[in-house]
Amino acid sequence: MLMKVLVTVKTYPTISVKYDELVCTAGFREDGSWIRMYPIPFRKKTYEERYKKYEWIEIDLEKNRQDFRPESYKPVLGTKITVVGRIGTQNNWEERKKICLRRVYDNLDELIAEAKNPNICTSLATFKPTAILDFYAEATEREWDFHKVNQMQAKRRQLKLFPDDEEDLGEEFRIVRKLPYQFKYRFVDSAGRESNLMIEDWETGQLFWNCFERHEGDEQKAIEDVRKKYLDDFARTKDLYFFLGTTMQYHKKARNPFVIIGTFHPKRENQLRLFQELS
Repeated sequence: MLMKVLVTVKTYPTISVKYDELVCTAGFREDGSWIRMYPIPFRKKTYEERYKKYEWIEIDLEKNRQDFRPESYKPVLGTKITVVGRIGTQNNWEERKKICLRRVYDNLDELIAEAKNPNICTSLATFKPTAILDFYAEATEREWDFHKVNQMQAKRRQLKLFPDDEEDLGEEFRIVRKLPYQFKYRFVDSAGRESNLMIEDWETGQLFWNCFERHEGDEQKAIEDVRKKYLDDFARTKDLYFFLGTTMQYHKKARNPFVIIGTFHPKRENQLRLFQELS
């Protein structure tokens, strides 16, 4: 089924034996409902197909029968992605707000209850934290799983012997660098519940690597720059919302199956009005 989707989420790539690496993309359909598109080997797409956030795309999708979450769809084999429009930031994200803030949760327990309810099974949501307490980094594994990387390399060698039409062998594909840190927000919801959630936004990871290069390999300075952006800027000066999502693996198992897969951060309205008055 050909669908039109406003892309609002692109997660940091993960490695895959079948696809080399994958990006989970999510966004909104024209009726305002959430949709998840997975798997998409984003960096193997043509330049014209490499969509950006807040671009409308058209893509042929079918329900992912291997994923019980109702929002999960997968691209039909051979489909091409067409970018058909973009929503900008005019009037303090006015058009984006109309789509992204149609339904906003502020109580995490209520959202988790919906996720655990088999008749609802919510796995994507816009969430408004009541207060941000911190943004921090935790060290994690510095390299991708050795056995999975070996499997990927063996598959590539096989494809070079038996190439097919779907695999572009003209240029050696390099998997994305693994982030050596997990970045997390600590926040409070409307019921006073304190939580720590990891953020998996591609932009967060890319910001770390950009800062890492700028500081000539100093990881701590890079972390501090990322923290300034997500805490001092987004959390303390912007009207911050989270895009939350679950993983299929932990949706039913984890007490809280949600992670932050993106942020939504227009200016605060009182600041905007003051700016307009001064101008």
